[in-house]
Amino acid sequence: MKFITALTLSCVTLGAPAFAESHVSGDAAAGADVFKKCKSCHMIVSTDGEEIEKGGRSGPNLYGMLGRQAGTVDDFKYGASLVEAGEAGLEWDEASFIAYVQDPKKFLAATLDDTKAKSKMSFRLKDEEDAADLWAYLVSVGPAAE
Repeated sequence: MKFITALTLSCVTLGAPAFAESHVSGDAAAGADVFKKCKSCHMIVSTDGEEIEKGGRSGPNLYGMLGRQAGTVDDFKYGASLVEAGEAGLEWDEASFIAYVQDPKKFLAATLDDTKAKSKMSFRLKDEEDAADLWAYLVSVGPAAE
């Protein structure tokens, strides 16, 4: 029994870094630079109020994106299409985040199978590598990294 417990603990401990890294393909350091494009609308503030990145308030707080249901940050009024996508099961992961920031309206239209879907976010991060780097940065400063 002790052997099985020790083996299980070893596997969990050795696998933890791989699990954390499995959520990202980008470079978090490069993503910190990419976030500068997002600061006019978004901030990153932890649940305990630590201001990780100062920024605007016209977009939602980007803290804790990994696995969060889309359209659910308290005290932010989302567009109907993003709320609908979240209610339909959209949770942020790397692939959905990258597709969304590259073309929010197109992503929501495809996700909801609704050509009339709209997005309040008009900004597009056209470069896929920048989007992946930004995701890596957001994950690195989020609760999964704590």
